[in-house]
Amino acid sequence: MPTTLPPPERLIDALAEQIAPQITPDCALVGIHTGGVWIMDALAERLGHDIPRAVLDIAFYRDDFSRIGLHPETKPSHIPFEVEDRRILLLDDVLFTGRTIRAAMNLLFDYGRPATIRLAVLVDRGGRELPVCADFVGTRLDLPADEHISLEKNEAQGLHFVMKRRA
Repeated sequence: MPTTLPPPERLIDALAEQIAPQITPDCALVGIHTGGVWIMDALAERLGHDIPRAVLDIAFYRDDFSRIGLHPETKPSHIPFEVEDRRILLLDDVLFTGRTIRAAMNLLFDYGRPATIRLAVLVDRGGRELPVCADFVGTRLDLPADEHISLEKNEAQGLHFVMKRRA
């Protein structure tokens, strides 16, 4: 497994190559706020398709909501198309325990029953607590449980990864 990560832009390129053959007229991109939305926007540019897009904020769907409270950057979800019978490509930055993905699927099903949901992530870091597996992965990385990786975005660096040890 890599000890350093490739730049996010290179991983997005790799995802675009994997995903491009799967795009059909009934497909939609759904990004999980915030990293998944950044990936969704970058993929839409690379795929060159007018693909419907949606944004999910899963804050109220998390199973730890009662313990950790509401995230200060909570935003409304925006799904401007029918979910019923749609092929959904769910996008997130880092796959870890699987709980974020479970919450996103619960939210999606509140809008209807998709034909399929496939998952694409930039980084699969292992450590699953739920039986969730990504269909498309930029890279895999083994990290100890006390290490955290996140995708961040700013004007100076654009998209970049930040790794931290948990206290």
